[in-house]
Amino acid sequence: MMNQLQNLNWISVLLAFVAYFLLGALWFTAFFSKPYKISLGRKNEILENKPIFIIGPAVCSLIITIATAVLINTLQIQTISSAWEFSLFIGIGYLFANTVNIAINPNIPRPILYGIITGTYHLIGILIVSTILISMK
Repeated sequence: MMNQLQNLNWISVLLAFVAYFLLGALWFTAFFSKPYKISLGRKNEILENKPIFIIGPAVCSLIITIATAVLINTLQIQTISSAWEFSLFIGIGYLFANTVNIAINPNIPRPILYGIITGTYHLIGILIVSTILISMK
């Protein structure tokens, strides 16, 4: 595993992480703020900006980006089209499906809406991450 991490292009990992993280910031505050609040049952509330709501997603985005880079290298994905196939498979099969699964609980009043908003963010995010990682190989 350490060998895999040493072989990464860390500049591309950093750029991909920043793009993924910034997409999330825009996704939940500018693009889909109202539907996101509705999915949480907090339509008329101002959502708190505690550090965990910034640091937590940043750490998770970084972990997902590093794992994606390792998988792309291990699977020897070389082209943008192959990266997109990989991203759609991982994005739908893991990120989107897991997000919907997490949303289906009594604490999320609109789990399908939440799953669609958040799952789609992760799907687009992984497409961007993979595109950046492959483009900078």
